[in-house]
Amino acid sequence: MRHFRLLVVGNGVSAYGSYLNMVALNVFIYEVTDSALAAGIFMAVRLLTSVVSGFVSGRLVSAYDRKRLMVGADLTQCVAMVALLIAPDAGRAGLLYVLAVVTGFCSTLSGVSLRSAIPEIVGPELRLRANSLLATGRSLAMIAGFASAGVVVAQLGYVAAISLDAASFAVSASVLLSLPLRTRGEKEAADGAADAGEKPRRLGAMLLLRATPVLAVMIVVRAADGLGSSSHNVALPVYSSSLDPSHPATFVSQFWATWAIGNIVMQQVIGRWAGRGGRQGPGERAFAIGACVMSAAFIVVFAGLPTGVAVAAALVAGMADGLTEIAYVTRLQAAPDEQRGRLFGLSASVENTGFGLGMLVSGALLDLYSPLTVVGLLHGFAIVLCAGMFVVLIRQARSGKSAAGHDTTPKAAGAEAETKTEPKPEAKPEPPVRQDPPSVESEAEAR
Repeated sequence: MRHFRLLVVGNGVSAYGSYLNMVALNVFIYEVTDSALAAGIFMAVRLLTSVVSGFVSGRLVSAYDRKRLMVGADLTQCVAMVALLIAPDAGRAGLLYVLAVVTGFCSTLSGVSLRSAIPEIVGPELRLRANSLLATGRSLAMIAGFASAGVVVAQLGYVAAISLDAASFAVSASVLLSLPLRTRGEKEAADGAADAGEKPRRLGAMLLLRATPVLAVMIVVRAADGLGSSSHNVALPVYSSSLDPSHPATFVSQFWATWAIGNIVMQQVIGRWAGRGGRQGPGERAFAIGACVMSAAFIVVFAGLPTGVAVAAALVAGMADGLTEIAYVTRLQAAPDEQRGRLFGLSASVENTGFGLGMLVSGALLDLYSPLTVVGLLHGFAIVLCAGMFVVLIRQARSGKSAAGHDTTPKAAGAEAETKTEPKPEAKPEPPVRQDPPSVESEAEAR
């Protein structure tokens, strides 16, 4: 855990740079191209790359050393940022789309590698605490990145923002290189990549999902969560502008700050809870309940209630989001090491697909319907799936108990029947030769 805490710091620095540039690059693209369409294409290219790279990342993580992949991803993004800085003004427009592909692929590869490697870095029994620390570090980085983006760009300019991002990736790569981390299981590390072409056929993620349908349902629920999350991301500026046209960013800031506080608080609570008794995770039921509560709280935010109630709902949404994130990641990490990389790669692709589809659907629906209607529709769909998952889990638990009862009851009844019927043939006397009165023992035996 000591080494992992240093890893969390390095990952948090890298995440800070990413969130900073998530704001700075979008504005920078608009200024370079003077086109809102170009900025939209940049975001679409990055998101599409993240969807496709999930499958590729799963294969790479299953075949190669995860630490080297993470270092390579950080250094590649650092070089891409530096190339954008030194490129001539005429060539920056085209280079921005190359940057979208590089950042989309490398961020997905790094995330899949780190999540799948946590059980090997800290041990399976500490993966819940490790997930809590990692999520807390990234949440703090998100707050710092979004909060400082406007100040950095306004006071120092785009060059400083892009330079900070490049430096953050260099720091993350340096921390990874300096730490003695084992990111693959001993057996997999010994086997190496010699049979990398055969393993996907034998140990693919699909085989695991067929054997464990609950994992498949959880991944589908995460896709629905991404669909709902995109709706409130798109609808939030519209709703905030309707609340206060003169200060449209006020409610947006209150919402995200409160959401982040709730998210961090829940992550810390789970981390402390995991430290008692070596607990391995909240479980599938907690995931389903948390996802329902999260979507319902997001709907309440857009219900037109007083600001205090809406902010309280954002706090609940952040706490539920933190619970579902850690429960989901910890459950996927319970998979065998040789299947874990592909499982996280598939999950990344499915989540990004749900989020991207939700962005398109939400943007189209907001031209026709109110933010409450759009958010209620997409988050309501997620609630239906989560409720269905919870019912399935309850029925599986009950059927398992009843099946166990049916397995043991016939055996017990059969055994009892044998004990009752077995003495009977011995108790049947042969045609008597002598007519002696029966003894006490023979009467008991006959009974």
